[in-house]
Amino acid sequence: MGGVLARTRTPVVNGWFTENAPDGGGFRLLGTRCSACTAVFFPREDAYCRNPRCPGGGELAEVPLSPRGRVWSYTDGRYRPPAPYASDPAAPWEPYTLVAVELEAEGMVVLGQAAPGIGVADLAVGTEVEVVGGVLDEDAETTWVTWRFKPVGGAA
Repeated sequence: MGGVLARTRTPVVNGWFTENAPDGGGFRLLGTRCSACTAVFFPREDAYCRNPRCPGGGELAEVPLSPRGRVWSYTDGRYRPPAPYASDPAAPWEPYTLVAVELEAEGMVVLGQAAPGIGVADLAVGTEVEVVGGVLDEDAETTWVTWRFKPVGGAA
């Protein structure tokens, strides 16, 4: 008899985050920075700089984004998402919390789900949060990994 096989950890979207940031920073979202104008993009941009004021001629390099930010806005999702999202209609539905976070250094707003157990009652505009890894879905072979936000110092 064989043991339980380990599931393969697979990012929901390749190249949008890392679980082992090069600076030892752990889980981080990944963006790209233009060398000509210093604009930072998330989701990442690998083809061309989207900044209309860019002088051009720059290279786009991958950069880890700030691990922390402040809640810019938030809401709860009380509906089952439509296809193509994985949602078993026979399974009990659990509402989720969406958080828009202004990243500390970049000043850009990134959307993501709150970590499990964090609801709208746990958040306020201006709450300091950090990005953490989370599981979007699992099957027999794969754990689909994504990002979540949780209050700094909070459990998740």
